[in-house]
Amino acid sequence: MLQTVGVDRTDRLFEGIPDHLRLKRPLDLPPAKDEEALVRRLRALAAKNEGSADRQALFLGAGCHAHHIPAAVSQLLLRGEFFTAYTPYQPEASQGTLQAIFEYQSMLAELMGCEVVNASMYDGATATAEAALMALRVQKKRSRILLARSLHPELRQVCGTFMSELPTPPEEVNFGAQGTVDLAALSAALDAQVAAVVVQQPNFLGCLEDLPQLVKMVHDAGALLVVAVLEPVSLGLLEAPGKLGADIVTGEGMSLGTGMNFGGPGLGMFGTKSQYLWQMPGRLVGQTRDQQGQRGFVLTLSTREQHIRRARATSNICSNEGLCALAAAIHLSLIGKEGFSGLARTNAANARFALAALEQTGRVKRIYPAPFFNEFAIRLSKDPQAILDRLLEKGILGGVPLQRFYPDHPELARSLLVCVTEQNHAEEVARYQEVLKST
Repeated sequence: MLQTVGVDRTDRLFEGIPDHLRLKRPLDLPPAKDEEALVRRLRALAAKNEGSADRQALFLGAGCHAHHIPAAVSQLLLRGEFFTAYTPYQPEASQGTLQAIFEYQSMLAELMGCEVVNASMYDGATATAEAALMALRVQKKRSRILLARSLHPELRQVCGTFMSELPTPPEEVNFGAQGTVDLAALSAALDAQVAAVVVQQPNFLGCLEDLPQLVKMVHDAGALLVVAVLEPVSLGLLEAPGKLGADIVTGEGMSLGTGMNFGGPGLGMFGTKSQYLWQMPGRLVGQTRDQQGQRGFVLTLSTREQHIRRARATSNICSNEGLCALAAAIHLSLIGKEGFSGLARTNAANARFALAALEQTGRVKRIYPAPFFNEFAIRLSKDPQAILDRLLEKGILGGVPLQRFYPDHPELARSLLVCVTEQNHAEEVARYQEVLKST
C-alpha cells in the first residue's frame, strides 16, 4: 500500500498533521473486554436512561438455560441463503444447506458420542418421545417403556401423549434419596417386556445419574437405554452418553446458539447407533462424491411420510430444523473444543460458588447429595413464594419451585431448583445472598 501511494514509511502518511497535535502515547482507554462483558457494560449504561431497567438476574433452568450467544451467530443466520432456506429436496441447488446440516450432524455426533445424528426434531421433548417410539420399533416383541421420574415432567407428559393410543402407556420409576433413579425400583420393574428405559442427564433435580450402572442394568435386561440431555453445555465436562453405552441420545439444543427466546424455538437433538439407523425418525444428510470425484451432500435417509408411504414412515415430524441446527453449528464452531470445555467448567464452578454462598446464610440447605453440574435443589427455611417475590423485587428470578411437580415427595416442601451459568456473576449471587439474609 505504501508503495502504491508513493511513501516509504507509515508515519509519513501523517505529515499533514502538525507535530505538536500528534498523540505521542497510547489512547487512554480501558483494557478490551470480551463480547459478553461488553454487552453487560452496555446494558449497565443503557439502564441509566430514564425508563430503562437493569437486566434481571436469572437463576432459572429446568430445561431452559441462560447462556451467552455470540453476536456472530444471529448475524450469520441472517444471510439470505440460510434464512429463507426450505427443505433441501434438490441437492444440486441446496449444497450449502446440506453441507451445513452435515457439519451439524458431525459436531453433534462427537458431542453426544453417537454414530449417527439427525437434524429434524422439533425440540427435546418430542425428540425424547420419538426415541421411545423408536425403541418399540427396534424391540418389536416388547411393549413397555419406563420413564425415570427424575426426567423432566414436561418430557414425561409429551411421552405420554405420543404413546396415548398404544396398548401399554409409559410407566414411571421413582427417584431415591440421592436424587437419582432408585436402582432397586428400576431392577424390580425391568422384565422381558421392557423395550427401553428413559433417563435424563443431568436430571430434572440437577443430579448426575450413574449412567454406567444404568447401562449395565438395562442392557442385562435386554432393553435399550435412552438418555435425554436438556443442558448440552454439560457435555463439555461430562462423558458423552453414547460413549458410555446409551443406545439413543436425545436432547434440547436451545443452549447452542438459539437462546431462550421466551421458550423457543427449540432444537431437538437425536443420535443413535448405526445398527438402529433404519428406525431413526427424521432426515439424515450424507456425504458422497459425484462422477467427477467432487465432494457433495445429499439427503441420505428420510423415513417420513412426506417421502415414503405413510404406513412405512417412522415419524410424521416434517419441520425443517435447518436454521436452528445451523445456529448450533456456528456456535460450536466459534467456541471450539477448548472453549466449550472451558464454558462447561465455568458453569460448574459458578454453581458451586453460588451454592456455598447461599448455604452461608444459614437459610438454605441442598436437598440431594448426588453430584451436580450447574443446577441444584435447595430447601428454604421459609415459604419459597415469599422469598421468590422478595427476590423479584430486587430484579432476581430465584428458581423454580419443585413441590408442584412432585407433591408426593415431602423433602421437596419449600424447595427451589436453582440454575447457575456463566451469565451469573458474583455480584448477582451476592444480591441473592443478601435477600436471603434479610427475608
